[in-house]
Amino acid sequence: MARKKKKRGNKLAIIFRTVLLIVILMIAFVAFRYYRRQAALNEQIRQEQLARQQALEKQIKQRKKFIAKIGPIAKEVDKSFDLLPSITIAQACLESDYGQSDLSQKYNNLFGVKGSNPNTSAVLSTKEYIKGKWITVKARFQIYDSYEASIRAHARLFQNGTTWNHKQYQHVLAAKTYQEQAQALVKDGYATDPDYADKLIKLIEEYNLDKYDK
Repeated sequence: MARKKKKRGNKLAIIFRTVLLIVILMIAFVAFRYYRRQAALNEQIRQEQLARQQALEKQIKQRKKFIAKIGPIAKEVDKSFDLLPSITIAQACLESDYGQSDLSQKYNNLFGVKGSNPNTSAVLSTKEYIKGKWITVKARFQIYDSYEASIRAHARLFQNGTTWNHKQYQHVLAAKTYQEQAQALVKDGYATDPDYADKLIKLIEEYNLDKYDK
């Protein structure tokens, strides 16, 4: 009788150990699968972060290259027009997307200057802030043969004003700091974007563009 109980106890012990081993193996398998999924997810996140970082570095490099290209031109042109080069550069960056817009790449038009002569202008889509919202419209834009030509035309606009008001930009020309000149652009009706001045100031400070004013 004692032997039967002992054998039964041994069998139960074996069964228990077997079940315990199976449970341990299942837990280990689930943990291993979880670890692999987490490792794969972490690697994916790392690769995405790396790609974003590389794209950001490339973007910053491209933007600085554009600024380095037009900065000396703006400094040379603006000294004769009572304009601050930092403002001109910031406007070119903002309005041409750092030289990446179709208008600037195809036609050297850095400031979205409109045109009327079909022989010296092209029709493109543009966004304008009208009645409190942004809308896409078709407009005819001037074609220039170089960035310098575009910057000179831009400077003459402020110096000469518009056909209907030759003193339209008097506050822009009278401003002595880039902060004042940025605000004057909005005051004198140059831009429809209510945040235009703040965007210019932010760009100037981010890329230290006021060094071109010295």
